[in-house]
Amino acid sequence: MKPTVRVVAAVIYDDQRRVLVTQRPAGKALAGEWEFPGGKLEAGEEDAAALRRELREELGVQVTAARALFELSHEYPERHVQLSIWMVEDYAGVPAGLEGQPLRWERPAALRALPLLRADLPIVEWLENTDNAS
Repeated sequence: MKPTVRVVAAVIYDDQRRVLVTQRPAGKALAGEWEFPGGKLEAGEEDAAALRRELREELGVQVTAARALFELSHEYPERHVQLSIWMVEDYAGVPAGLEGQPLRWERPAALRALPLLRADLPIVEWLENTDNAS
Protein backbone atom coordinates (compact mmCIF):
# COMPACT_ATOMS: atom_id res chain seq x y z
CA MET A 1 0.00 0.00 0.00
CA LYS A 2 1.24 3.49 -0.89
CA PRO A 3 2.11 5.89 1.91
CA THR A 4 -0.22 8.83 2.50
CA VAL A 5 1.34 12.25 2.94
CA ARG A 6 -0.59 15.26 4.26
CA VAL A 7 0.53 18.66 3.02
CA VAL A 8 -0.60 22.26 3.24
CA ALA A 9 -0.54 24.57 0.23
CA ALA A 10 -0.92 28.36 0.29
CA VAL A 11 -2.63 30.72 -2.11
CA ILE A 12 -0.90 34.08 -1.69
CA TYR A 13 -1.96 37.05 -3.83
CA ASP A 14 0.03 40.21 -4.43
CA ASP A 15 -1.55 43.64 -4.94
CA GLN A 16 -1.86 42.95 -8.69
CA ARG A 17 -3.96 39.79 -8.10
CA ARG A 18 -1.08 37.51 -9.08
CA VAL A 19 -0.43 34.35 -7.07
CA LEU A 20 2.88 33.07 -5.79
CA VAL A 21 4.29 29.76 -7.05
CA THR A 22 7.65 28.16 -6.32
CA GLN A 23 9.78 25.74 -8.31
CA ARG A 24 10.77 22.43 -6.75
CA PRO A 25 14.56 22.35 -6.38
CA ALA A 26 16.95 19.76 -7.80
CA GLY A 27 17.19 16.68 -5.62
CA LYS A 28 13.52 16.71 -4.59
CA ALA A 29 10.81 14.52 -6.09
CA LEU A 30 9.34 16.18 -9.20
CA ALA A 31 12.22 18.68 -9.33
CA GLY A 32 11.69 21.55 -11.76
CA GLU A 33 7.90 21.52 -11.48
CA TRP A 34 6.07 24.50 -10.03
CA GLU A 35 3.78 24.38 -7.01
CA PHE A 36 1.95 26.50 -4.49
CA PRO A 37 4.13 27.13 -1.44
CA GLY A 38 3.70 24.85 1.55
CA GLY A 39 4.81 21.42 2.61
CA LYS A 40 4.38 18.31 4.70
CA LEU A 41 2.91 18.27 8.17
CA GLU A 42 5.11 17.06 11.00
CA ALA A 43 3.81 14.40 13.39
CA GLY A 44 0.98 15.77 15.50
CA GLU A 45 1.00 19.15 13.74
CA GLU A 46 -2.22 20.99 12.91
CA ASP A 47 -2.74 22.29 9.36
CA ALA A 48 -2.63 25.97 10.35
CA ALA A 49 0.58 25.49 12.34
CA ALA A 50 2.19 23.63 9.42
CA LEU A 51 1.21 26.45 7.07
CA ARG A 52 2.82 29.08 9.30
CA ARG A 53 5.96 26.96 9.81
CA GLU A 54 6.42 26.02 6.15
CA LEU A 55 5.97 29.58 4.87
CA ARG A 56 8.39 30.89 7.51
CA GLU A 57 11.00 28.23 6.62
CA GLU A 58 10.58 28.35 2.82
CA LEU A 59 9.71 32.00 2.17
CA GLY A 60 10.72 33.92 5.29
CA VAL A 61 7.23 35.34 5.83
CA GLN A 62 5.13 35.40 8.98
CA VAL A 63 1.50 34.49 8.30
CA THR A 64 -0.79 36.76 10.31
CA ALA A 65 -4.15 35.76 8.79
CA ALA A 66 -5.15 32.68 6.79
CA ARG A 67 -8.27 30.60 6.22
CA ALA A 68 -8.81 27.07 5.03
CA LEU A 69 -10.29 26.89 1.53
CA PHE A 70 -10.75 23.23 0.63
CA GLU A 71 -9.20 19.76 0.67
CA LEU A 72 -7.88 17.72 -2.25
CA SER A 73 -6.35 14.31 -2.68
CA HIS A 74 -4.11 13.10 -5.48
CA GLU A 75 -2.59 9.76 -6.39
CA TYR A 76 1.00 9.80 -7.54
CA PRO A 77 2.60 6.49 -8.57
CA GLU A 78 4.63 6.35 -5.34
CA ARG A 79 2.31 8.05 -2.81
CA HIS A 80 -1.16 9.34 -1.99
CA VAL A 81 -1.17 13.07 -1.17
CA GLN A 82 -3.86 14.80 0.90
CA LEU A 83 -3.73 18.56 0.42
CA SER A 84 -5.16 21.22 2.70
CA ILE A 85 -5.45 24.43 0.65
CA TRP A 86 -5.29 27.77 2.48
CA MET A 87 -5.81 31.41 1.51
CA VAL A 88 -3.15 33.58 3.13
CA GLU A 89 -5.00 36.83 3.75
CA ASP A 90 -2.17 38.71 5.44
CA TYR A 91 1.52 38.20 6.17
CA ALA A 92 4.59 40.11 7.24
CA GLY A 93 7.82 40.09 5.25
CA VAL A 94 8.78 39.75 1.60
CA PRO A 95 8.65 36.23 0.13
CA ALA A 96 12.08 34.91 -0.83
CA GLY A 97 13.30 31.46 -1.85
CA LEU A 98 15.14 30.60 1.36
CA GLU A 99 15.82 27.05 0.15
CA GLY A 100 17.22 28.28 -3.16
CA GLN A 101 13.95 27.76 -5.00
CA PRO A 102 12.85 30.21 -7.71
CA LEU A 103 9.63 32.15 -7.06
CA ARG A 104 7.18 33.65 -9.54
CA TRP A 105 4.10 35.81 -9.24
CA GLU A 106 1.65 34.81 -11.97
CA ARG A 107 -1.91 35.58 -12.93
CA PRO A 108 -4.07 32.50 -12.39
CA ALA A 109 -4.75 32.18 -16.14
CA ALA A 110 -0.97 31.99 -16.83
CA LEU A 111 -0.36 29.12 -14.39
CA ARG A 112 -1.42 26.46 -16.89
CA ALA A 113 1.56 27.41 -19.09
CA LEU A 114 3.95 26.30 -16.32
CA PRO A 115 4.94 22.69 -15.61
CA LEU A 116 2.77 22.61 -12.49
CA LEU A 117 2.40 19.66 -10.11
CA ARG A 118 -0.63 17.66 -11.18
CA ALA A 119 -1.93 17.67 -7.61
CA ASP A 120 -2.11 21.50 -7.79
CA LEU A 121 -4.19 21.73 -10.98
CA PRO A 122 -7.54 21.81 -9.11
CA ILE A 123 -6.24 24.87 -7.23
CA VAL A 124 -5.63 26.61 -10.57
CA GLU A 125 -9.16 25.73 -11.67
CA TRP A 126 -10.55 27.14 -8.41
CA LEU A 127 -8.50 30.35 -8.88
CA GLU A 128 -9.70 30.77 -12.47
CA ASN A 129 -13.31 30.41 -11.37
CA THR A 130 -12.79 32.76 -8.42
CA ASP A 131 -11.01 35.38 -10.55
CA ASN A 132 -13.74 35.28 -13.19
CA ALA A 133 -16.38 35.81 -10.52
CA SER A 134 -14.68 38.91 -9.11
